[in-house]
Amino acid sequence: MNRRHLIKQLGLGLGATVLGPKVMAQLANDTIEYELPRNPLHKRIDKPVTAITLGAGNRGNVYGNFAAKFPNLLDIVGVAEPVAIRNERYAAKHQIDDKNRFDTWERVFERPKFADAIIITTPDALHYAPCMKALEMGYDILLEKPIAPTEKECRSILALAKKTGRIVAVCHVLRYAPYFVKMKELIAQGAVGDIISIQHLEPIEHLHMAHSYVRGNWHNSKKTTPIILAKSCHDLDIIKWIINKPARQISAMGDLKWFRKENAPTGSTARCTDGCAVERTCPYSAIRSYYDKRLRLSVFDLPDDKTKHPEAIMEKLKTTDYGRCVYRMDNDQPDHYITNIRFGDNITASFSMEAFTSYAGRRTRVMGSMGDMVGDMNELVITDFRTDKQTKLVPKAEDVEEYRNSGHGGGDWLLAHDFVQAVSQQNPKLLTSTIDESIESHIMGFMAEESRKTNKVMAITM
Repeated sequence: MNRRHLIKQLGLGLGATVLGPKVMAQLANDTIEYELPRNPLHKRIDKPVTAITLGAGNRGNVYGNFAAKFPNLLDIVGVAEPVAIRNERYAAKHQIDDKNRFDTWERVFERPKFADAIIITTPDALHYAPCMKALEMGYDILLEKPIAPTEKECRSILALAKKTGRIVAVCHVLRYAPYFVKMKELIAQGAVGDIISIQHLEPIEHLHMAHSYVRGNWHNSKKTTPIILAKSCHDLDIIKWIINKPARQISAMGDLKWFRKENAPTGSTARCTDGCAVERTCPYSAIRSYYDKRLRLSVFDLPDDKTKHPEAIMEKLKTTDYGRCVYRMDNDQPDHYITNIRFGDNITASFSMEAFTSYAGRRTRVMGSMGDMVGDMNELVITDFRTDKQTKLVPKAEDVEEYRNSGHGGGDWLLAHDFVQAVSQQNPKLLTSTIDESIESHIMGFMAEESRKTNKVMAITM
């Protein structure tokens, strides 16, 4: 039996068969590209779901780009965005009528309901109020994580969603990435026996940390959300989703160790543009990142005709936080954070969020009674203790190949597709990340932050 036929028979793409020792032996020491089937609950959509986007920044454009690519599925009919150039670009991309363009989210709700759904991609601190108003007015909602900055607000959104019966999909997009879908499927099938523990790593990558959590929008936890929620509620959620047991206890440690004033090098200045003596050798030089390498320039909101003009970029470095010295910001987010969790059936998990890496992309190790899994979102290697054989699985979602570059291993657009179907059919069962499913990992995040600050082991209650 050739391997292609064997894989087809086994239903690796359909989750039909447990990978027993004989099967593992037949597939051993080979690389398998697996496919995930289309969601069997999907139906033909006769007219696109209409949506209004609140917040036309990076995440708003991720879902907006899905609509631009698949206008038969999702039609963006309105936008609220206070930054004029973002508002203009978004409106032009989606051909939004002037009457449906707003400078604040509040103005959207001054109008009677004029779309099927609201996409909330505002800053973290502006999730709760528009979400509650949208629910009151009968909109279904695609809600960027974190749900809200406090546990009380998260629970209030959940309560109102249940009361109104509206769909609230939380953008826990890793649940839709083929890599994690396959990992969960194989664990449930017993591919490594009984699960004992998980180790999970999120390497933020040092320049991403400097950009977003030292200089950027999330540098101050009090004005946004703690980094465990702002960055890593994805990870707490995927650990919980894979284990599929309730979380019982959590403890955490971490701090802001490096990006502090006392670590500023001799000769450094308030801004990288102020004649800093060490700017050329500093790994966090704003001039090197934004001016020399042209990285992450979207945050500057430059007109199209200015993006190629060095002086426009340099002016932003002289006037915005993105040009400030990383050692002299008013940041407070931890740059290393470890969390230990005990789940039901005494399954344990450890999670580490690390800023100081040269690479990004989640890494996961799953330890089971009959084998283990090691993965990095590109491939998943299973070792069977009974045969000492290894099988390498590589995700390949041919039916949604165009989704693969959308972000988070294809999860961003795969979520968007399921959301459109859920709204069109008015069936939340098409989603794996409704607020009912996603809130527990948020509670875990709030309890982790409480543990980190108080040096206590926290109980998790729902």
